[in-house]
Formats: sequence, structure tokens, C-alpha cells
Amino acid sequence: MAAGVYNQAIGTFQSHSHINNFIISKNEAALILIRYGESLWNEKNLFTGCVDVPLSKRGIDEAIEAGKRIRSIPVDLIFTSALIQAQMTAMLAMTQHPRKKVPIIMHNESEQAREWSQVFSEDTKKQSIPVIAAWQLNERMYGELQGLNKQETADRYGKEQVHEWRRSYDVPPPNGEGLEMCAERAVAYFRDQLTSQYYILNLNFYLEKNVMISAHGNSLTSIIMYLDKLTSQKVISLELSTGIPMLYIFKEGRFIRRGSPIGPTETGVYAHTRVSFGSLQAEVG
Repeated sequence: MAAGVYNQAIGTFQSHSHINNFIISKNEAALILIRYGESLWNEKNLFTGCVDVPLSKRGIDEAIEAGKRIRSIPVDLIFTSALIQAQMTAMLAMTQHPRKKVPIIMHNESEQAREWSQVFSEDTKKQSIPVIAAWQLNERMYGELQGLNKQETADRYGKEQVHEWRRSYDVPPPNGEGLEMCAERAVAYFRDQLTSQYYILNLNFYLEKNVMISAHGNSLTSIIMYLDKLTSQKVISLELSTGIPMLYIFKEGRFIRRGSPIGPTETGVYAHTRVSFGSLQAEVG
């Protein structure tokens, strides 16, 4: 997106933003990562991958809860994957935001799409948050497993084989992507787009602007791997919780992980945990 279009839609950031026990100062920027809530296929224990599947009732509730956690952070720009479950999560989360700015999807897929979706009211632009959808942030493509029942797939191919497809770094399912392949596109997009001269996390532009990324377990895990400098062995043991935002602060040219903003009814939470490899059904994919 051109810098001019981006700057038109960005709002003004308060000098200090309090997030329970977190404080974002005026010389810092926030990066919020949210894994989408449960989808209807997750509810049915089916491999979802890159199929567009809307949120379940539980997923809707998770997205709303995520919004409550980040309601004290002024969000200036939203990135989502191209899939409906991530976009629903972002939109529902923003319904809980006290600034009441409206997320609007920026259509750059064609010249006609850009022309038809223009906002001509300057006042409306100030009350909007641009949303950029990118396929590079999609969940990893599960190939021939997409749409199959996870338990039936384990019974057919064996738990060890399915576990290797799901949790190894560099072994993809048949005609699908492994985490390594997903990381290549997700991290490249993060570096090239979010840290470029047109976006807020560049040193020349990051002050007073905050980004939210609503995406998927594998694409977000890939970004976390990049931010936290995790090895391929360490990253496969991480499971990013659905609907619980993870907060990073960008300060003095580097990202600092702050965990997750505290929910309204709890004293604390971890946004990602090390998982046991024993349970296949517990994982969302």
C-alpha cells in the first residue's frame, strides 16, 4: 500500500496507554498477535488449513474476549490473513474497542477494486482503521488432509505419521506445506511489508502507531519464531492459544515480548505454552 493511502487512515495515538500492568509510552509501538477463535471445522475436528471456514459460537466468544483484552491499546492498523476466520476475529475484537473506530478492508487486488472502495470523506477516514488482508498470513496449507477428520486420519495413517505431519518443522503433509514452508512466506511478508518504509514498524514511522495481526497458529508461530529468535526445535513445541492476544513492544529498534494483556476476570495468562505431543485432537489446524 502506498504511504499516502496508509497515512490518510491512521488515527492519533495517546501519549501513554495503560494495559493493566503494561504501559506503552510515546516512544514505543505495540504489536498485537491474535490467533483466530475456534472455527466450525475446528469444532467438528476437521483439518482446516487454507479453507475459508467461519467461526463457531465458541470462536465468536473467543474473538470478543480477545477484544476486551486489548481494549486499552489504540489500534492503528490491522493485518489479517485472506481467510474469513481470521478476518471475523479481527472485526469482532474491534467491536469491544472504546475508540469505536471502524475497521475497513483496503482493496488493492485490482485498479477497479481500489477505485470502487475509496473513502472520500476525510472525517470518516479519521474514524477508520485500515485492514490489509494478505494470503501470506494464511494458515499452512494441509494439502490432501484438508477437510478430513483428524481422528479418522490418525486411524488411517497412524498417529506417529500424522503427528509428524502436524508437529515437525520440515515434513509437510501430502501436497501441503510444513511449518518451514509457511514460515518462509509469513516471515518474508512480515519483514518486507510491516517493517518497510510504508508501515509503522520502521524506525522512521513507528512512533505513535500500533499494529494488530489476526492470523493462524502456524503463520503466527512463524512470526514469533522470528521475533524471539527461536530454533526450529524450540518452535515446534509451542502452541499459540486461540483468542488470546500476545503483545510485543517495539522500542529502540527491537521487539520485546510482554506476554498477554490481562483479561477482565483473571489475574494473568500466558499466550503460548509448551504442548504435550500426546494429544492430536487438542490442536487446532
